[in-house]
Amino acid sequence: MTVYDDAVDHHASPAATPISPTGTGFEPPVRPTSTVDVPSAGSPGVTARPAPATERPPADRFMRRLLRVPEERTPVPESDTHRIFGASILLSATRCLLSYIVLPILLPLLGLAKGVGPYVGIPIGVLALYFDFLGIRRFWLADHHQRWLFSAVYAVVGAMVFSLLVVDLVDLLG
Repeated sequence: MTVYDDAVDHHASPAATPISPTGTGFEPPVRPTSTVDVPSAGSPGVTARPAPATERPPADRFMRRLLRVPEERTPVPESDTHRIFGASILLSATRCLLSYIVLPILLPLLGLAKGVGPYVGIPIGVLALYFDFLGIRRFWLADHHQRWLFSAVYAVVGAMVFSLLVVDLVDLLG
């Protein structure tokens, strides 16, 4: 039974202004809770199933399809994700250092490696792009909370490496 104060505005809904049984003041209404017994995966006759897929925005669904990330998969540990990120960025940075500093400037100054740039740059560029793709996919497999940010970083780095790869191919073929 709910007790109501006589000083309460009677035009308001009675359920909106309950007074505690002690009459000391307003207590917010308590929502009823219900419990449902759900058998656990260890119960006889019950098999463990992956959690149902959560509803994702269309852009997330597109990227997951593009990267071939299955919906019902246990996320990859974030430590693995960060390790792959470090390796792919290091490889891309090495590619850039070789392409911009070592091969065109330092080695010719020393009289070494004239024309060897494309032969070194193309395999390293292809490997760097492959690791960039793996890195993006790893962030999506982990369902990392910053997967879009890291995907953008990878896309920028990948675009730079790809442009160097095109320059090396043109230099080699033309």
